[in-house]
Amino acid sequence: MLHDPLNLSVVERVAQLNTRYAHHGATAVLERALSDPQVGRIGLVSSFGAESVVLLHMISIMDRSTPIVFIDTEMLFTETLEYQMELSERLRLTNVQVIRASDADIAEIDPDGTLNQRDTDACCALRKTEPLQKALGGFDAWITGRKRFQAGSRVALDFFENEDDTRIKVNPLAYWAPEDLRAYMENNRLPRHPLVAKGYPSIGCAPCTSPVAEGEDPRSGRWRGQEKVECGIHFVDGKMVRGPLPVEQTSVSATQGAGQ
Repeated sequence: MLHDPLNLSVVERVAQLNTRYAHHGATAVLERALSDPQVGRIGLVSSFGAESVVLLHMISIMDRSTPIVFIDTEMLFTETLEYQMELSERLRLTNVQVIRASDADIAEIDPDGTLNQRDTDACCALRKTEPLQKALGGFDAWITGRKRFQAGSRVALDFFENEDDTRIKVNPLAYWAPEDLRAYMENNRLPRHPLVAKGYPSIGCAPCTSPVAEGEDPRSGRWRGQEKVECGIHFVDGKMVRGPLPVEQTSVSATQGAGQ
């Protein structure tokens, strides 16, 4: 057994973790990620969005003191902010850390709050990507709610990912299907985000999220009318952080990021 597994490179640790937990289920992967020394200091990054309650509930059972990072872009739906407070109280989460862009950065880059109308990538970088990167500075790993079914850029998603040789991303729900999420929520009687019932299966900032019609892709309401499909928090230095893709997926743009 290694005396200090964190001396291994991120690449080596990710490879060993994916081999070790290849045949485990979501709850087992999450539970072990919280304590496996090869994972290290870990937190959950949650949008408190449409499907976030699943991981939040799991964490509340396993270790409710786990750090939970919530990015308040200050452009979220009121319903999301209320839902965040409701879930935190209901699940008795004791370590929710709300992060925002600094007042100085907002004043310099987006003083009138209209950047999203001119440059959505720059707005996401200011209000989401950069605050998150700063917040993750004290972690060796972070938990995401990404799943293979969500987008073409996620079809090869593994439980553990190498994030630019800096830290590990843990995706416990990588192999779950929509019906798995619904069943978990129903079986545990978990409250849904109030906007889901109003036609929002994927929820981001209010100015850039619209309802989705029946038959549309669940993420089609994000940045509607733009080529942009991801927010950027799964990028480092402009590069998407993901596992190798099948040949038919290699044309997916590497200029877009990924939200939960």
